[in-house]
Amino acid sequence: MKLLSWNIQWGRGADGVVDLKRTISAIRTLGDFDVICLQEVAVGFAGLQGGMPVDGVARLAAAFPGYSVHFVSAVDLPDGVGGRSRFGNLTLSRMPVGQVFRHSLPRPPEEGVPSMPRACLEVVVDGPHGPIRVLNTHLEYYSRIQRMTQIAALHTLQCDAVRLAAMGTGESKADELDSPFSVWPRPASAVVCGDFNCEPGSPEYYRLTAPISADVSGWEDAWRACYGDIPHLCTVGLNGAEWPDRSYCCDYFFVSADLVDQVESVAVDQLTAASDHQPIILNLI
Repeated sequence: MKLLSWNIQWGRGADGVVDLKRTISAIRTLGDFDVICLQEVAVGFAGLQGGMPVDGVARLAAAFPGYSVHFVSAVDLPDGVGGRSRFGNLTLSRMPVGQVFRHSLPRPPEEGVPSMPRACLEVVVDGPHGPIRVLNTHLEYYSRIQRMTQIAALHTLQCDAVRLAAMGTGESKADELDSPFSVWPRPASAVVCGDFNCEPGSPEYYRLTAPISADVSGWEDAWRACYGDIPHLCTVGLNGAEWPDRSYCCDYFFVSADLVDQVESVAVDQLTAASDHQPIILNLI
């Protein structure tokens, strides 16, 4: 099972030019993926896109036929001309998808600190060894307080799924599926990926990977599962992007404890300049 995660900056490259065709070409060049998780996908927001509103979800969906399309708007605002501008996370899957959840993440006010709403998109896919939850998220950049509360929310999502799976609720029968009360798989096995806006070794990183509770393990860093103490490859600050002023890692794949042994490889493409972030790739056996 091959997954891609990438903050595409709505198609804006390291050169400051918005060109979603370039983003799409870069994804295709990277390989053939079962699940594609993208952050900072814009619908509208003409000011971000050279004065011309673009439906990034529709453009990306059209570019990858054969994939189901799932989007969560973290930001949803009037566009000033009678429509809506949206900004959030997009997951494309060519694997069958069961339940889909759209989670708003907490945003406690912090005086004098800018921020925007954040979200986590959760899809349950039929993986090679059974259902897997794939969570696509993007945490706050400016506020550590908000990042910490958002990490706590990700912990809660995993805790709920682990305990639900332990209850052994099963699945609905075929004649019961056309009901909002029908029971579908929501397994403990999970991958969470995206732009976490924190570096390895930061308090947020340690909080994210710490045990969630006495009976629920924390998220495991897929990079460390593969490469131990070898430093993470940088995912920002490369290829001449105007931000940031140094290179470091803030984009990750984390997995539930039961998937650690299935992590075959994690890679970072440091060459593409189609965003201010670099794509990361996870292979599960």
